[in-house]
Amino acid sequence: MIRCHLPVLMRRDNLRIADVARLTGLNRSTVTALCRDSATRIELPAVDRLCTLFRCGVGDLFEQVPDKQGSDA
Repeated sequence: MIRCHLPVLMRRDNLRIADVARLTGLNRSTVTALCRDSATRIELPAVDRLCTLFRCGVGDLFEQVPDKQGSDA
């Protein structure tokens, strides 16, 4: 599974979901889904906007972790 570290970056920069949505132009529901690790897809321009905002790389924003045992895919 892919884990998103957006909440960590938001805490680091003292930003709320509404702030990230406003500063990146992303839909608030997209930012919320990423924060909750419930997003099923994200467009590359959105990843680029987030990386630009937080001055980070894609690997700082996302991490691949093993699936939980017994979870449905």
